[in-house]
Amino acid sequence: MGKRALILMGMGAGAVWALAVIPLARAASRQVQMPLADALALGLLPAGIVLLLMIGRLAQRRFFDDQTIDGDPYQAGSVAEIDQRVLHNSIEQTVLSIALWPFIGMALGAGPVLLLGLSFAATRLLFWVGYHVSPSLRAFGFAAGFYPTITLLVFALVLGYQEGRFNVVAF
Repeated sequence: MGKRALILMGMGAGAVWALAVIPLARAASRQVQMPLADALALGLLPAGIVLLLMIGRLAQRRFFDDQTIDGDPYQAGSVAEIDQRVLHNSIEQTVLSIALWPFIGMALGAGPVLLLGLSFAATRLLFWVGYHVSPSLRAFGFAAGFYPTITLLVFALVLGYQEGRFNVVAF
């Protein structure tokens, strides 16, 4: 099986993961009653812990590598350079989460934010492992981490519009 086929399969599985998050998010919105600020703090905590693990692993690699201990770049294609790519992508995804999850929480409640946080951490770890096993296998971890945020954002926008919480103004 080719790389693109593996990537497409991973993306498809990530889409299924995202679709499974919708009913779980709806159930969580009914079950979890807490201030949104608390939910955001708890929801982003797993992402922060995953970033902590990634940064710590890179620091450990650098400390024990005479070629990179002074801050030189990692050798292209090395396991440390793969970890660096994973961290870079995870930072991008975390910034996206910080930008979008507050709106999702405002529209759907605290529960979905907590669910997104747990899902994000699990799928970032799968992305990290998948990248080391085979770069094509990272697709599931990426898609399963990215798509739920986008899916719940669309769901929140549609729900908010239907409920008249905000009006769309044509430019």
